[in-house]
Amino acid sequence: MTLYHPSIEMLTDYAAGSLPLAHSLCVSAHLEHCRECQQQVRKLEMVGSHLFDQAETDHHHLNSLKESLLKKLTQAESKQDEEVLQATTEPKTTEEKFWDNYKIPNSLRQFISNSYEELNWMRLSPSFKIATLHNEKGGAQIALTRVKAGSHMPHHAHTGEEITLVLEGAFSDESGVYRKGDFISRDASHKHKPIVTKDAECICLTVLDAPIEFTGWLARLLNPIIRRYHPYSGA
Repeated sequence: MTLYHPSIEMLTDYAAGSLPLAHSLCVSAHLEHCRECQQQVRKLEMVGSHLFDQAETDHHHLNSLKESLLKKLTQAESKQDEEVLQATTEPKTTEEKFWDNYKIPNSLRQFISNSYEELNWMRLSPSFKIATLHNEKGGAQIALTRVKAGSHMPHHAHTGEEITLVLEGAFSDESGVYRKGDFISRDASHKHKPIVTKDAECICLTVLDAPIEFTGWLARLLNPIIRRYHPYSGA
């Protein structure tokens, strides 16, 4: 069961098509695991369509439209529940079933053809490695992290926003336990030491607005490497 989700504001921006592309990728991958957020996005899209049909808007009114959409969503909950229920109880096709056993999410197929193994993994420690999928010029980095079962990432801080989506396995930190499909957002004030459960390795999709910073006395030696490969560093 998925316990951690994108915020309603992020889902609203996603439904409206105004969420940054890197963040949209993480939300899309999360939706493949989460029926609850699929329903929420359907509601947002239906309410947004209704609002656009009734009002002429331009780029200067997007912020007020977003606020109006959030208010309208609450009012429309009871009216749309029956339609959403009908949509979500239809039999799933093979493609719509949740994927297991290292099946690549649809949203990542543009970067990964067949397997995670085909990626150019950079090993940062005996148990931890990373593969960069895409760098936005002067902006966010989309990457995969892979940590062996029972191991941990070095203790680190964030220098910007970090979004993490668990694709395989599970990990924990000081704030909780995160499993397949969980969507975690951290800001620059957060420091943690993720530990992977002992039953399986953990693969996560991450979006980093700025490089992470390792804080351990030995792990700090990795910071120049991390900064070198992050697009924000050269901005």
